[in-house]
Amino acid sequence: MDIKKFCVAGINYKKADAELRGLFAINNEQYAALLSNAAAFNLEEVFVLSTCNRTEIYALTENVDDLINLLCLETLGNVQTFNDSAYIKTGEEAIEHIFNVGAGLDSQILGDYEIVGQLKAAAKFSKQHGFLGAHFERLINTVLQSSKTIKNQTQLSGGTVSVSFAAAQYIKQQVQHVSDKKILLLGTGKMGSITCKNLIDYLGTKNITLINRSAEKAIELADELGLKTADINNLDKEINSADIIIVATNAEKPIVLASKIKSSQPKLIIDLSIPCNVEDSVRDLPMVSLVNVDELSKLKDKTLKKREAEIPKAKAIIVESIQEFIEWYEMRRHVPMLKDLKTKLKELQSYSTNPSSYKETLDIKIQRVVNETAGKIKKTDTKGCHYIAAINDFICIA
Repeated sequence: MDIKKFCVAGINYKKADAELRGLFAINNEQYAALLSNAAAFNLEEVFVLSTCNRTEIYALTENVDDLINLLCLETLGNVQTFNDSAYIKTGEEAIEHIFNVGAGLDSQILGDYEIVGQLKAAAKFSKQHGFLGAHFERLINTVLQSSKTIKNQTQLSGGTVSVSFAAAQYIKQQVQHVSDKKILLLGTGKMGSITCKNLIDYLGTKNITLINRSAEKAIELADELGLKTADINNLDKEINSADIIIVATNAEKPIVLASKIKSSQPKLIIDLSIPCNVEDSVRDLPMVSLVNVDELSKLKDKTLKKREAEIPKAKAIIVESIQEFIEWYEMRRHVPMLKDLKTKLKELQSYSTNPSSYKETLDIKIQRVVNETAGKIKKTDTKGCHYIAAINDFICIA
C-alpha cells in the first residue's frame, strides 16, 4: 500500500440532499457488481461506504476519475452530477477523513455511532470479494479501534442521538396520544430493527405492525418484541389504516406512492431510506406530513450540545491513532529488506565451522541484529546504510 495512492471520492449531506444522495446509494447487489468491474479500472483494493448520510468510494489509485466512473457505472447518478457535489481527498488527508467518519465527527447527527457497524459491514463485504488487502484492512481496524477509544474516553457519542432515535423523538414531539396511534414500520433490517426498539423504549407503545420483503425477518423481530406483522401484499391497506408510517427499506425506487394513499385521516410518514422510498409528491397530499432524514437531522437538544464540547478530545485521539498507523505502515515498507537481510545473515552463518550448539546462539544473534536494524531504520529511514552495517556487525560477532 502506498499512502499517496489512498483516495476517497464521495458525496454527503453537506452538499447533497437526500434525493441527490439517493442517486448514488449502493445496495449489496450493486456493491458486488461494482467490485466485479473494479479490475477493468485497474483497481485491486476498493470498498464503498453507503449510508443515509453519504456514499464514498475508497481505493488505492493514481487516477481518482476511475473511482468516480466506477461508482457511477453502478448507480443511477452520472459523473457530472457527482462531481458537482463531490469531495476528493488523497494521501494523509484521505486517511484523516476516514478516521473522522469512523468517529462520527462527519455524521449528519454528530457522534452517531451507527456508522461503526456500517463501516465494518462495508469492509467485510469488500474483503469477502477479495478487494481488501492487509494494509487496507489494518487501516480500517485502526479506524474502528480509534472510534472505540473515542466512545470510551469521551462523551462524543454520549446520550442517545441517532437517526433512528431522532425519528422516535420527532414522533413524541409532534403526535399526541401516541399509544392510541397505529404505527406501521416498513423494513426490519438493521436500521428498521433499531428504530423499532427506539419506538418501544421512548414512546412506550407496542401498537406497531411490521412489514418486510422477507417475511421471516419481520416475524422474528415481532416475536422478540411482542408486535404484529402484516403481509407485504397488503401494503396499501396497511398504509391507509396506519396513523404513523416509518419507512426503513432499501428499495431502489419509492414503495410508498401518493396514488395509493386514499385515507383522509391525518398521517405522519417518516422516510429513513436513502434513496428515498417514499414518493416526494406524498407531501402534497392533504393531511399528510412527510419527513426525511435531512429534516430529522435538524433536531437539536442538550445531548448534541454536550457532544460538540467533546470534539477536541476526539480529534486528539484521532491524531494519535493516525500516527500509530503511519508508524506501522512505515515499518511494513521495510519488511522485504529486513527479510532479505535475515536471509543474507543465514547464508553467512552457513559458512561457519562452529558446532551446532553455537549455531543456535547465532540464530538468536541474527534476530537481534534484524531487530536492531529495524529500530535504526525507524529512527533515520536510511535502510541501505543500516543493511551494510548490520552485515558488518554480524560478521564481527559471528
